Amino acid sequence: MLAFIARRILIAIPVMFIVISLTFLLVRMMPGSPFDLERAQDPEVVRQLEMKYELDGPLWSQYVRYISAVCRGDLRESVKQYKDRPVTEILAQTLPVSMTLGSLAFALAVTMGVGLGAVAAVHHNRWQDRGAMLIAMAGISLPAFLLAPLLILGALMSNLLPVAGWGDLDQMVLPVICLAVPYAASVARLTRASFLEVLGQDYIRTARAKGLPEVAVVYQHALKVAVLPVISYCGPLAASILTGSMVVETIFKIPGMGPFFITSITSLDVFMVGGTVIVYAAFLILFNLVVDVLYFVVDRRIRLE
Repeated sequence: MLAFIARRILIAIPVMFIVISLTFLLVRMMPGSPFDLERAQDPEVVRQLEMKYELDGPLWSQYVRYISAVCRGDLRESVKQYKDRPVTEILAQTLPVSMTLGSLAFALAVTMGVGLGAVAAVHHNRWQDRGAMLIAMAGISLPAFLLAPLLILGALMSNLLPVAGWGDLDQMVLPVICLAVPYAASVARLTRASFLEVLGQDYIRTARAKGLPEVAVVYQHALKVAVLPVISYCGPLAASILTGSMVVETIFKIPGMGPFFITSITSLDVFMVGGTVIVYAAFLILFNLVVDVLYFVVDRRIRLE
C-alpha cells in the first residue's frame, strides 16, 4: 500500500504542474488586463504596475517567474480586488470556512443519500421506494441557486433561523442544507441502484435461504459491496464540496473561498485564481487517492496496483 501511495503522489506532481500552467496561461491569454478593467489609466502607470507584479515582458517570461515562485511556496499577491494581500494569507483565512461548510454538507449528503437509497432498495417498488426517489428527484431538480431563496423565504416567514452570516451554529443550518441536498439526491440514486444489483446476487439469495434476518443480509452482506460505487463517487464529491460552493457562500454571505474566486475571475486577478485552483486540484487528487485506499480497506479482493 505504501508503494501505491508513493506512486500516486509522484504522479500527482506533473498533474499539478499541468493544472497550474494551464490556469496561469489561460487567464493571462484572456482579453484585457487586471490593470485596465476600470477607467483608462496612464500607460506608464500600467507599465509600472505590471513590473511590480512581474506581469511584464513576454508571456513565457511571466510564466517562468510564476512557476518558480509557486515551487518556492509563494503564490504571489492579489493584483486587483485585494491588492497587495498575499494569496496564501487570503486562502488561510477563507479555506477553513469553506472546509467547515463543506465537511458538514458532505457528512449530511452522504448520510441522507445512503439512508434514502438503502431504504428505497430494501423496499423496492413499495411506497417507501417511491417516496425516497421522489425526494431524490426533487433534490436533483433544485440546484443551489433555486433552493437557497426557498430556504431563505421559509426562514424569514418562520423567523427561526438567520439567513446570512457565519460563525454560530444556527447560521450554518441553511447553507449546509442548501449545499448538501443536491449531492444527497445523487448519492441516494446511486446507492439504490447499487443495492438493487447486489441484492439480486446469488450469495444474497443463499444468505436468505439459510434463514438469516433481513437486517443481517442487508447490513452484513450487501452493504459492504453496495457501498463501493458510492465510495468512488464520494472522492470527487468530497473535493468539490469541501472547497465550498461559490453560489451558496455568495448567497448566504459566508466569508469562504467562493466570493473571492468569483471576484478574482471577473477582475482577471491571475494569482488569486491560480491559488484557488491549486487548492481545488490538490483536494481532488487527495480524495481520489483516499477513495482508492478505502476500496482496498472495504474489499480486500481489490489489489492496489
